[in-house]
Amino acid sequence: MKTGIIYYSAHHGNTKKLLDAIRQIDDEVDLINVTEGERDLSEYDRIGIASGIYYGNFAKQVLAYAEKHLPAGRPVFLICTCGAPRRGYYDQIRKIMQTRRCDELGAYQCLGFDTFGPFKLIGGLAKDHPDADDIAKAVRFYRELR
Repeated sequence: MKTGIIYYSAHHGNTKKLLDAIRQIDDEVDLINVTEGERDLSEYDRIGIASGIYYGNFAKQVLAYAEKHLPAGRPVFLICTCGAPRRGYYDQIRKIMQTRRCDELGAYQCLGFDTFGPFKLIGGLAKDHPDADDIAKAVRFYRELR
């Protein structure tokens, strides 16, 4: 199954670490960095949307890209990394998915090293994450997608 994963991973590359591991086990995965130009997503059987969490949401770059390019009716899965677990991180991206009538296949969230804003003053949150266990769980999540 041909899969395209759009993503934004800045600062520490937390989200990209998960995606690189997924790409290693599935050579039909294309990783699409939303800061490197536009891509026609209609060629993919399913689409992943992945981001670090910024101000409690997926990166604005990912949200804008999905708003503009997410094809209607495609199965979508979500992946995010964050300094602290919390509900609501998926709210805005799910609204975009709803407007496109996309079915959600699942969502994976794990800790990611976070030195954004005031967290830098205390040495950051979630040091050493994502770790090997987080990465293995992300790969398992991907393998188990329907």
